[in-house]
Amino acid sequence: MKAVRVHAYGEPARIESVPDPVVRGPLEVLVEINAAGVCRTDLHILEGQWADKSGVTLPYTIGHENAGTVREVGSAVSGVRPGDKVILHPLVTCGLCRPCRSGDDVHCENSSFPGIDTDGGMAELMLTNARSVVRLSEQLAPADVAALADAGLTAYHAVRKAVPSLYPGTHAVVIGAGGLGHIGLQALLALTPARTIVVDRSPEVLRLAGELGAHHTVHADGSQVDAVRDLTRGAGAQVVLDFVGEHGTESDGIAMTRDAGSYFVIGYGGRVDVPTIDIISREINVIGNLVGSYNDLDELMTLTAQGKVALRTRTYPLDAALDALADLDANRIPGGRAILVP
Repeated sequence: MKAVRVHAYGEPARIESVPDPVVRGPLEVLVEINAAGVCRTDLHILEGQWADKSGVTLPYTIGHENAGTVREVGSAVSGVRPGDKVILHPLVTCGLCRPCRSGDDVHCENSSFPGIDTDGGMAELMLTNARSVVRLSEQLAPADVAALADAGLTAYHAVRKAVPSLYPGTHAVVIGAGGLGHIGLQALLALTPARTIVVDRSPEVLRLAGELGAHHTVHADGSQVDAVRDLTRGAGAQVVLDFVGEHGTESDGIAMTRDAGSYFVIGYGGRVDVPTIDIISREINVIGNLVGSYNDLDELMTLTAQGKVALRTRTYPLDAALDALADLDANRIPGGRAILVP
């Protein structure tokens, strides 16, 4: 099969032929990949940012946002069968450790992460297990939802955690309404009554955010912190969701957060540097977010089937994977996601 492979950090990926994966375990599921999302994390992988954390042996296949058709299942699999359309939770989990038994499978003690620390789905086939597959409603096509497997799941997970803080009359700020942020905005509108404020440096992204239903949009032209504080009567927002996490959004996000509010870090690449006396005196929360649980993904698919969440996508054939990565790196996919269609 064809696959997009990393051979060395700091170098472009390669599209090459590798052996097909084979079902061997009773709970394994072989999926024909119909759509694979292209994520900024893939760029960070190629740069080497994940080398120490993942410990993966090169070469390997990237791609952690995957959806497709079940090709073959192990002897103990009963929830799906060949021919089913599915989206894949990004983690392959054990189901037996304490986090899994608590429904916190994103912190499974025995997990693997296809596309990060083992072969992923920028390929024609991918091997996963029964705990990772979510059957799709008939009205959902793999190419329409693939990027929700990580970008959507991560955004939804953060919003889901923020829901108790967002009662009527509150404000939520979305910093960066691109590939992740436009999904987070839709989740906020679907799950909370909060007034939403979208901050972005792209007028086009702000226009799209307005079309999706954002209550206010703010151009990040250097005056964005003052603009948000004006919109919140000088107090800041109860929740700030930072989908960028670098290039100064870290300090902006803290400054936009109301006292006793919460700053959610979703994008990454920068550093959060807050004097401890400010954390104490303002009693603010800084909350990290790493993808989401199987249940989060299942809920997100329900919202998507109801038409409350939708992806803006640009499709590429698998052979054009390097073009898709280059377009993402150059910010030529505003407000949406690149999808490889093998």
